[in-house]
Amino acid sequence: MPKTPIYKVIFHNNNQVYELYARAIYQSDMYGFIEVEEFVFGEPGQIVVNPGEEKLKNEFSGVIRSYLPMHSVIRIDEVEKEGAGKILESEGGSNVRHFPMPGSRPSPSTD
Repeated sequence: MPKTPIYKVIFHNNNQVYELYARAIYQSDMYGFIEVEEFVFGEPGQIVVNPGEEKLKNEFSGVIRSYLPMHSVIRIDEVEKEGAGKILESEGGSNVRHFPMPGSRPSPSTD
């Protein structure tokens, strides 16, 4: 029987970088979004409590499906087994910039 794949999804959210695991990822019918379903958090009988993973677990409790804007996704990897989810502070000195959004134009110069 084929094993269900597990995906590690890394994305930006409110000046933080989220790393979580899910069993299903799709291109959304809503243009510009990725659908993430079936979140995977550590094993239920796990004794070691990871505060970062607990925060993720609480934030996504009751969430059936999450829609992530494509421009916020850093990376998606198919992995052999899940790991601990994390929330990391984004570095303020990053040189990465988002592309301009459709419909936005630079303001005309007044020389």
